[in-house]
Amino acid sequence: MSPRPGDGPRPAPTARALAAPRPQAHPAAPLQIDVLLDGLTHPGRGLHTGQLHWRMPGPFDAERFTRAWRTVTDQEAVLRTALAPATPAGRRTGASGTAAPGAGMPSAAASGTGTPGIAVHPCAGPLIVHHPAGSVGWDALLAAERMREFDLTRPDPLRIAVLDEPDGSARILLTYHRAFLDPAGAGHLVGSFHRAHSADGRPRGGERRPDLRDHLQWIASQDPAPARAFWADAAPPAGSATLPAGDRGRPTHQRGHGRTRQRLTPAEADRLRAWAAVRGAAESTALQAAWALLLYRAHGGSAALPVAFAAAVTGRAVPLEGADRLPGPLLGALPVAVEVHPGAPLSALLAALTGRAVDLCAYEWVSAGQIHRWSGRDPYEPLTESVLAFHPPRQEDASEGAAPAETREAHGAWEAYETWEAYTGTPLALDARHEPDGGLLLTLVHDRTRIADADADELLWQTAALLRSLPAGAGPATTVAEALRLLDGAPVPLAAPRPGPPPRTLRSATTPGSGLVCLLRPPGAPEDCYDGLAHGRRGTRALLSVAPGAAAALTALAPALAAGEPVVLGGYPEVEALAHEVAGRVAAYGWSRPPVAVAATGRELAGALTAAGRKRIQPDSSGS
Repeated sequence: MSPRPGDGPRPAPTARALAAPRPQAHPAAPLQIDVLLDGLTHPGRGLHTGQLHWRMPGPFDAERFTRAWRTVTDQEAVLRTALAPATPAGRRTGASGTAAPGAGMPSAAASGTGTPGIAVHPCAGPLIVHHPAGSVGWDALLAAERMREFDLTRPDPLRIAVLDEPDGSARILLTYHRAFLDPAGAGHLVGSFHRAHSADGRPRGGERRPDLRDHLQWIASQDPAPARAFWADAAPPAGSATLPAGDRGRPTHQRGHGRTRQRLTPAEADRLRAWAAVRGAAESTALQAAWALLLYRAHGGSAALPVAFAAAVTGRAVPLEGADRLPGPLLGALPVAVEVHPGAPLSALLAALTGRAVDLCAYEWVSAGQIHRWSGRDPYEPLTESVLAFHPPRQEDASEGAAPAETREAHGAWEAYETWEAYTGTPLALDARHEPDGGLLLTLVHDRTRIADADADELLWQTAALLRSLPAGAGPATTVAEALRLLDGAPVPLAAPRPGPPPRTLRSATTPGSGLVCLLRPPGAPEDCYDGLAHGRRGTRALLSVAPGAAAALTALAPALAAGEPVVLGGYPEVEALAHEVAGRVAAYGWSRPPVAVAATGRELAGALTAAGRKRIQPDSSGS
C-alpha cells in the first residue's frame, strides 16, 4: 500500500520552521501544574490522556483530511504548544514580549527554580497515523493510544489516528494530553476541523483569539488575595470523610483503572429533576447530596461529620471574552466541604450544597493545588479523594463537533463525536451526563489499587438507588438519617489504604521557599539510616527521607515543585540510578532537572548535598 499524507513519522522541519524565532515562554497556569504533578507522581499509568472519536463516511479522502488538519494547526495555537524550560515564577510574558510581574504567582526570589513554561511554536504539523482496515482492532487502538505517553516537550499535544473500515468509511481517534486540552477544548477543535474540511482545507481567517497565551496572561494577572482568604476558611477541614468506603485494611491486588455504569431511565431522571427543583436545587446538587450521604454512611456514626469531594468546573465561566470557545486546559475540580448532620433535614443539606455551588462560580480559575497550599493542611494529606462531574444535555453545532450542513450534504451523515474521559490519580471519578432520550448515564471510574471492582459496582449501585428512591421516599421533613435508611441492608463498600508511608521529615524548612533535600532510602535500609544528617546541622531547607521507589520520591517532591522551590536528590550509592531516574522524570514534566548528590558515608554525603544545593540556590550556612 502506498504511503498516504500524514502516514508514518513526522517529516523533517521545513525551512520556515528552521528560520522561525524561538517561541516565547509563559509560566504554566496553576491548573496545568496540578495536571503535570499528578502525572509525574503516578508514573507509568497513562494518566491525563483524553480521547474523542467519531466515524467519517466513505469514501475517505486522506489528502483532504490532512489539509484540513494542517489548516486547524495553523489557526489554533494550542496545537503548536509544548513545555518550555522552567520559567521563573512570578514573571509572565506580556504581549510586547517583555517580562512583567505576575500578581498570581510567587516571587522569583522566593521560588528559586520556577515552574514549567508553556511555549507556542510558530510552526508545527498535525501528527496523523493511518491504519489500514484489519491492521488493528478498534478497542486495541483505543487502549494503545491511551497508554502511549506524550513527549510534552514537543508541540504534539494532539495525536490523530485514522482506522479504515472495510466499507470505505474511517474511524477517527483524537488523543490529547490534559495539560494542554480538556474535553470541551477538544470538541471545539473538532468543530474547527469540520469547517476546514468543508472548505477543502483552505484557510478561512487567521489565528483564533483569545488563545491559550491570552488565557495564561489573564490567569497571571489575577490577584490571588481574595481567593486565598476565601479558601483558607472554605477548604475541607482535617478529619473530613473523603472516600465513600470503609477501611479495607489490605490491598485489593488489582491494578489499573476500572469503569462501571448505571443508568436512570428518562422517567426516573425527570422525577429526580422535579424533586430537586421543588427544593430549589439542580440535578447536579441532588447527585452531590447522594454522594455526601454515602460519604457520611461509610464513616459517620450518630454525630455530625464533615465530608469532602471535588466538583468539576468548566473554567470557562470567567471574565475573559471568548473563554467559552477557547481550546485549552481550562477544566478543573474544586473542593466542596459540607457538614452532614444525621438529624438535620435533607433539604438543609441540599441548600448547603447549593450555596457551595454558587461560591465556586467565582473561583473557576483557581486550582486545587493552590487551595491545598492556602488551606495550611498537611501537603501529603489529600483534601478530597473523589470528583463529581455533571454534564447538561449537549447542544450540537459546528463549533461543538457537528459537521456543517454543507459538509453533511456532500459527504453523508457525520456522527457526533464520543468522548473517553482521561484517567487521573484521584481514586474515584463519577461522571453524570444526559443521553439523547433523556436518561441519565452514571459512569464511575475507579483506581483499582484502592477500590476493587466489586466495591465500585456496589458504590455506584447505591448512588443510583438513592437517586431513584429519594424523589419517592424523601419528603420536606425527611432527615439525613431517615434518607440513609433507604440503603438498609446494603453493605458499605471498602477501600484499600493509601499506598506507601508518607515521607519522613528529618528537619523542617526554616525559611519559606527555601526548598527541600530528598534522601532516598536504599532497599532494606532502616528508616533512620539518614537521621545523622539532621543531628547537629542547621539549615534552611527541609530534609526528608523517603521509602524506596520512584513513586515515593516523586510524591515527596511534589509540594516543593508545585511552589517552584529548589529540590535536591541524594542518598547512598545504592540509590544513584533511582535518583537519576527520578531527576529525569522531573525534567520531562517541565521542571529543571534536580541535582543528585551521592556518597558512601554520612559526612561525605553532607558535603555532596552542600555542593549540589549551591548549584540551585544561595549557599546554606549548614550545607545539607
